[in-house]
Amino acid sequence: QVQVVESGGGLVQAGGSLRLACVASGTIFSRNQMGWFRQAPGKQREWVATITSDGNTNYPDSVKGRFTISRDNAKNIVYLQMNSLKPEDTAVYYCRSTFDLVHFWGQGTQVTVSS
Repeated sequence: QVQVVESGGGLVQAGGSLRLACVASGTIFSRNQMGWFRQAPGKQREWVATITSDGNTNYPDSVKGRFTISRDNAKNIVYLQMNSLKPEDTAVYYCRSTFDLVHFWGQGTQVTVSS
Protein backbone atom coordinates (compact mmCIF):
# COMPACT_ATOMS: atom_id res chain seq x y z
CA GLN A 1 0.00 0.00 0.00
CA VAL A 2 1.40 3.35 -1.04
CA GLN A 3 1.32 6.13 1.51
CA VAL A 4 2.36 9.75 1.10
CA VAL A 5 2.38 11.90 4.22
CA GLU A 6 3.34 15.58 4.43
CA SER A 7 4.36 17.53 7.52
CA GLY A 8 5.92 20.83 8.50
CA GLY A 9 3.27 23.35 7.58
CA GLY A 10 2.32 26.23 9.82
CA LEU A 11 2.01 29.97 10.24
CA VAL A 12 4.97 32.20 9.43
CA GLN A 13 5.50 35.90 8.85
CA ALA A 14 6.40 37.26 5.45
CA GLY A 15 10.12 36.91 4.83
CA GLY A 16 10.35 33.84 7.03
CA SER A 17 11.14 30.23 6.25
CA LEU A 18 9.54 26.82 6.58
CA ARG A 19 10.66 23.33 5.68
CA LEU A 20 8.10 20.79 4.57
CA ALA A 21 8.75 17.07 4.63
CA CYS A 22 7.07 14.23 2.78
CA VAL A 23 7.48 10.54 3.54
CA ALA A 24 6.49 8.14 0.78
CA SER A 25 6.29 4.42 1.44
CA GLY A 26 5.10 1.38 -0.44
CA THR A 27 7.18 1.86 -3.58
CA ILE A 28 10.85 1.84 -4.50
CA PHE A 29 11.35 5.42 -3.35
CA SER A 30 14.69 5.95 -5.05
CA ARG A 31 13.03 5.35 -8.42
CA ASN A 32 10.21 7.83 -7.81
CA GLN A 33 9.94 11.27 -9.21
CA MET A 34 8.77 13.48 -6.34
CA GLY A 35 6.96 16.76 -6.56
CA TRP A 36 5.37 19.49 -4.50
CA PHE A 37 2.20 21.28 -5.51
CA ARG A 38 0.02 23.85 -3.80
CA GLN A 39 -3.56 25.01 -3.90
CA ALA A 40 -4.78 28.34 -2.58
CA PRO A 41 -8.47 28.94 -1.80
CA GLY A 42 -10.47 29.42 -4.96
CA LYS A 43 -7.52 28.58 -7.21
CA GLN A 44 -6.36 25.56 -9.14
CA ARG A 45 -3.61 23.35 -7.83
CA GLU A 46 -0.26 24.50 -9.18
CA TRP A 47 3.15 22.90 -9.48
CA VAL A 48 5.86 24.12 -7.10
CA ALA A 49 8.89 21.86 -7.47
CA THR A 50 10.04 18.54 -8.89
CA ILE A 51 12.99 16.29 -8.20
CA THR A 52 13.73 13.29 -10.39
CA SER A 53 15.16 9.96 -9.30
CA ASP A 54 18.53 11.26 -10.54
CA GLY A 55 18.26 14.34 -8.33
CA ASN A 56 17.51 16.85 -11.06
CA THR A 57 15.30 19.68 -9.87
CA ASN A 58 12.95 22.09 -11.55
CA TYR A 59 10.84 25.02 -10.37
CA PRO A 60 8.39 27.53 -11.80
CA ASP A 61 9.52 31.15 -11.90
CA SER A 62 7.21 32.04 -9.01
CA VAL A 63 9.36 30.13 -6.49
CA LYS A 64 12.72 29.80 -8.24
CA GLY A 65 15.52 31.08 -6.03
CA ARG A 66 13.35 30.91 -2.90
CA PHE A 67 12.32 27.24 -2.69
CA THR A 68 14.60 24.21 -2.75
CA ILE A 69 13.51 20.60 -3.14
CA SER A 70 15.76 17.80 -1.97
CA ARG A 71 15.49 14.11 -1.20
CA ASP A 72 16.96 11.56 1.16
CA ASN A 73 16.50 8.15 -0.42
CA ALA A 74 17.77 6.35 2.67
CA LYS A 75 14.85 7.79 4.66
CA ASN A 76 12.22 7.86 1.86
CA ILE A 77 11.83 11.60 2.46
CA VAL A 78 11.60 14.60 0.20
CA TYR A 79 11.92 18.12 1.58
CA LEU A 80 10.79 21.53 0.42
CA GLN A 81 12.80 24.35 1.96
CA MET A 82 10.89 27.59 1.55
CA ASN A 83 12.67 30.88 2.17
CA SER A 84 11.64 34.51 1.75
CA LEU A 85 8.01 33.51 2.04
CA LYS A 86 5.33 35.84 0.74
CA PRO A 87 1.63 36.09 1.61
CA GLU A 88 0.86 34.76 -1.87
CA ASP A 89 2.62 31.52 -0.93
CA THR A 90 -0.27 30.78 1.41
CA ALA A 91 -1.85 27.50 0.35
CA VAL A 92 -2.26 23.84 1.12
CA TYR A 93 0.92 22.12 -0.03
CA TYR A 94 0.69 18.64 -1.46
CA CYS A 95 3.37 16.06 -2.06
CA ARG A 96 3.14 13.79 -5.08
CA SER A 97 5.04 10.57 -5.60
CA THR A 98 5.21 9.20 -9.14
CA PHE A 99 6.13 5.56 -9.60
CA ASP A 100 5.88 3.84 -12.98
CA LEU A 101 3.83 6.79 -14.29
CA VAL A 102 1.27 6.42 -11.48
CA HIS A 103 0.75 9.40 -9.17
CA PHE A 104 0.17 9.11 -5.45
CA TRP A 105 -0.86 12.17 -3.46
CA GLY A 106 -0.65 13.10 0.17
CA GLN A 107 -3.39 14.81 2.14
CA GLY A 108 -1.64 18.17 2.20
CA THR A 109 -0.26 20.51 4.84
CA GLN A 110 -1.37 24.11 5.36
CA VAL A 111 1.12 26.94 4.97
CA THR A 112 -0.03 30.41 5.97
CA VAL A 113 2.17 33.47 5.46
CA SER A 114 1.07 36.59 7.27
CA SER A 115 1.92 40.08 6.04
